[in-house]
Amino acid sequence: MNLWSQVPQNTALVATLAAGCASTAAFASPLADSLEAIRARHHLPALACAVIRSNSVVDRAAVGLRAEDRTNAVTLQDAWHLGSVTKSMTATLAAVLVDDGRLHWTDRLGDAFPTDLLSVDPAWRDVTLEQLLGNRGGAPDQAWLDQSGLWSQFWNTQGTPRDQRLFLAREILKRPPSIPPGTRFVYSNAGFILAGVWMEQRLGLAWESLVTDRVFRPLGMKTAGFGPPDPSGTGSQPWGHRKAGSRWVALPPGPQADNPPGLGPAGTVHASMSDLSNFVMAHLNGELGRSTPLKLKPETWHRLHTALEGQAYALGWNITSRPWAGGTAWNHTGSNTYWFCNVWVAPKMEFAVLVFTNAGGDDAFKATDEVAAAVIQQRLTPNAAVEGLKH
Repeated sequence: MNLWSQVPQNTALVATLAAGCASTAAFASPLADSLEAIRARHHLPALACAVIRSNSVVDRAAVGLRAEDRTNAVTLQDAWHLGSVTKSMTATLAAVLVDDGRLHWTDRLGDAFPTDLLSVDPAWRDVTLEQLLGNRGGAPDQAWLDQSGLWSQFWNTQGTPRDQRLFLAREILKRPPSIPPGTRFVYSNAGFILAGVWMEQRLGLAWESLVTDRVFRPLGMKTAGFGPPDPSGTGSQPWGHRKAGSRWVALPPGPQADNPPGLGPAGTVHASMSDLSNFVMAHLNGELGRSTPLKLKPETWHRLHTALEGQAYALGWNITSRPWAGGTAWNHTGSNTYWFCNVWVAPKMEFAVLVFTNAGGDDAFKATDEVAAAVIQQRLTPNAAVEGLKH
């Protein structure tokens, strides 16, 4: 996870956009031409982008290949793995349940589970649901999971994704928190898994069913699912890619093409550009006090987007300030190392940009950041000097 510090001081981005009008007929729009230039520069299999203004997707494009060793081109309807952008969906599910009265932000973890289900170290008992969703509950980071051996055990746990999560929750909660809860921010997949188990125990349903019924279905997110898209492996959707030297190697969907299914609440959702746009537009319009298909209270939307005390992270969103955003901006990136998704939202400008690629690593981060910067420069600051965009 990274925070984009500024729109890069790179006049080549403007030239890339301007060159769109002179591109070949293989690309249908200036945005597509810009994507293709950036994709080629970073040698990625594919790139896609959607641009939102208020209640509408005003531009979108997709270029490149679904799999590097095949000839199928990506389409506007294809689905993309969203990685940790899923975290904002888990927080949104919690918000729905809070407004329904099934949960409260200040509920304590020690009261969340039957005593015969989990043995909870006393230091966890006062951790709240909000703290877990804000990465401030003392849940361990990925390095701790790796070093403790729990990540390997999590991978090898048999049963359903819900079974995997319950195993990990048992093992984490019988140990003390990695830091005193409530004292500082620690980015934690485990914290979101614990929050997912919390909701599962309260509602008696798997997180996958809950988020589908209470978030995806109301928002019309028909392509939203879990794990890599194209589970049949037919090539009908993009595949993720890993780097082998200087080459990208396509990974057929399967157990080795994603994190363990039990990671769900922290990062296994896939969705099309249009469906993720529906989700982001709900957040954007909810923050602006407008009606959305998710009937959350205005104060609930605002709580999702307000950083917890002492940090720059809210509930599933990084919170920062950017001149081009007119102040507050929200961001989250997501990657299972084989895909990359990069989302920026500027609520005061009623604007968002979503960028996707079917590859991971530094190349993917740089390329998606470059696309976002180019779109922001074109759409929000067309007459401003690049230097004026600095943080």
